[in-house]
Amino acid sequence: MTTADNYPSIPISGASIKLGQFIKLASLVATGGEAKELIAAGAVTVNGAPVDKRGAALHPGDVVCIDDECVLVAAADDLGDDLADDDYFDEATADDDFDPEKWRNL
Repeated sequence: MTTADNYPSIPISGASIKLGQFIKLASLVATGGEAKELIAAGAVTVNGAPVDKRGAALHPGDVVCIDDECVLVAAADDLGDDLADDDYFDEATADDDFDPEKWRNL
């Protein structure tokens, strides 16, 4: 097994993230349904051990693999000042001047 330094790093904004959410974030799967199936089948490993719970908590430093494709869970601030200070898009707080009433009857 190679060291975690050889894997692409995917930053997370908090201290942990659920396995199902992370593999979608990392683009290891396309949909939540695909994530559910692969995790239930034991095809997803974390730090070399199969994990069968979508809600398993991942932390920075964990290595997640599906088949031969592996990624490293990284804290946003571990990737340097460029990414640590980036704003993450949050649809709930976005201020884009979109008025749903204007478009409702189109």
